[in-house]
Amino acid sequence: MSVQTLYTAATGMDAMQTKLDVIANNLANINTTAFKKDRANFEDLLYRNDVYPGTLDSNQLPAPTGTQVGLGTRVQSTQKDFRQGAIQDTGRELDLAIEGNGFLQVLDPLTQTTMYTRSGNLDINANGALVIGSAQTGRPIEPPITIPQNVSAVQITANGQVLTRQPGELQFTQIGQLQLSQFINPDGLAKVGENLYQQTDASSTAIPSDPGTNGLGTVRQRALEASNVEPVQELIDLITTQRGFELNSQAVQAGDQLMQLISNLRR
Repeated sequence: MSVQTLYTAATGMDAMQTKLDVIANNLANINTTAFKKDRANFEDLLYRNDVYPGTLDSNQLPAPTGTQVGLGTRVQSTQKDFRQGAIQDTGRELDLAIEGNGFLQVLDPLTQTTMYTRSGNLDINANGALVIGSAQTGRPIEPPITIPQNVSAVQITANGQVLTRQPGELQFTQIGQLQLSQFINPDGLAKVGENLYQQTDASSTAIPSDPGTNGLGTVRQRALEASNVEPVQELIDLITTQRGFELNSQAVQAGDQLMQLISNLRR
């Protein structure tokens, strides 16, 4: 059955290659604001049952064990790790970090759909709207918040109140309220790039509330959340995955050598 060895080991090599891709993406985004790392999960494939457990033996008694040979492995899923990243103070007035659960809501102007992000590098577009900074397009915060012209200071409180102060004035005036969204199953969100997540049937519908209420986290001004990728752990996973790939490739070589030996015996 050396032919089966080739196919079984090939599934292991394919699975290890996928895990290497996941690790590479994690390491590539080690400095991406609010990036959440992924983890590859595996499951075994079908089994060839030469003797099924519980089959009656010669004495008509159920066998306590069976003879089952596995046919390999495959990637079951890639699971997101939403643990909090480190909070880094930036001193920039429009930088925002989410401490705890929740996502900022942004409107994609191209598709007119609501996206979700934990990246709080906010900016102001030409119309004065508060947007998420992007090289592609500015995505307005939802619900929309417009910053008046010629303000001397912007303040964002822990519960999401957006306050501004005009030149020469001492008091701040509230001009808007940030909201955060949470999901029953955040692992079901789809990553779409540009630090954005998209709602799916698996994630459930977004549940928006003010920061600090209904289990949501708070926001911190002049700070950003760093990636939660742990370089040391990723390097350890990289080494073990590489060794797993090598072991599976050696199983392929062993199966090939056995087939060659059998072929030579027939000569």
